Amino acid sequence: MKKVKVGLVQMSCTKDKQENLDKAIAKVREAAAKGAQIVCLQELFTSLYFCDVEDYDNFDLAEAIPGPSTDALQVVAKELGVVIIASLFEKRAEGLYHNTTAVLDADGSYLGKYRKMHIPDDPAFYEKFYFTPGDLGYKVFETKFAKIGILICWDQWYPEASRITALMGADIMFYPTAIGWATDQDEETNQDQYNAWQTIQRSHSVANGVPVVSVNRVGFEQDGAMKFWGGSFATNAQGKLLYLASHDNEETGVVELDLDQSDFMRKHWPFLRDRRIDSYQPITKRYIDGD
Repeated sequence: MKKVKVGLVQMSCTKDKQENLDKAIAKVREAAAKGAQIVCLQELFTSLYFCDVEDYDNFDLAEAIPGPSTDALQVVAKELGVVIIASLFEKRAEGLYHNTTAVLDADGSYLGKYRKMHIPDDPAFYEKFYFTPGDLGYKVFETKFAKIGILICWDQWYPEASRITALMGADIMFYPTAIGWATDQDEETNQDQYNAWQTIQRSHSVANGVPVVSVNRVGFEQDGAMKFWGGSFATNAQGKLLYLASHDNEETGVVELDLDQSDFMRKHWPFLRDRRIDSYQPITKRYIDGD
């Protein structure tokens, strides 16, 4: 049977980039000590979530990929023999920036990167100010332990993105995320939002017959106006929750995924082979209204 242990690092961040990197490395070590073979860090883990404001000074947080953070993490990946999924603010060129995730294999090699495709522009999530939409397309990475697909936060709402990633052969889909509640909201709204977030990602697991691992940050930011809701989770190939983190605490969880379940689920719930691909051309239209 093909099984792999994945680590989910849910943590709070500070203004100190080096402190956050050091903390993440310590958490990777903790996950590896618990048996993790692939460790996923949350979206933009080296900083506070800076996209709550449009501030040109925040571009100073960006770095090249490969660059200083991936260099440090490659050493750790090789030492521990683990795959590391690292979401970083990429400076591609002068004035050109992306929200990017790097993948480092268990031998310390740099396998490549995925640039976030869907970029939000909501109150307190002004990402279009900072990030150019990804131009690498959807990606899968052949690591030592599994072929993994990476999507980032806002990508999580789009079944098209998860479907394409699954069709490229992903054994597991990983979602580094940063999402939270405005602290002036009522509890019912909070739960409705979290449930929608979890449900859409679990549905990607069901529709595609692959495990999903979603890793979110936690803690209060934006001078207390935002509570990042944690709630990181992992599912099996049928969308069943195998691990669920709290809304309040830092956690380093490790869960074993049975990758052979994908074949079983796809045979018994044959959503992939029953797809009517000959009928899907209209999906590329912005809206189907005759224009």
